Amino acid sequence: MNDQALYKSRLDNCPLTFALNQIGGKWRLPIIWALSINGSLRYNELKRAVDGITNMMLTQSLKELELNGIVSRKQFLEVPPRVEYSLTDNGEDLIPALKALANWGKKVKSSIG
Repeated sequence: MNDQALYKSRLDNCPLTFALNQIGGKWRLPIIWALSINGSLRYNELKRAVDGITNMMLTQSLKELELNGIVSRKQFLEVPPRVEYSLTDNGEDLIPALKALANWGKKVKSSIG
């Protein structure tokens, strides 16, 4: 096994790497944050809350977050159909850690520049 493969396998077992892979990417954190602030949102409300996201990226990110157990999708049997997205308990558990990370970033950013 080469050094790169050994390094990769060690990172694969790291809980922090696992967690960051679940929420990483350009759009996942803004979606999580919008849902944490607003609670349940319909698709178009969420699109308006996440500035600059395309329909394709919002749909893809929501599917990934749902598969990762962070976002819940609830479909109401109405005419016209209504779908709402919200954070799961796992998603809600993530918010204090994100706030702590944001506070750390703010502190470090202010000390640098």
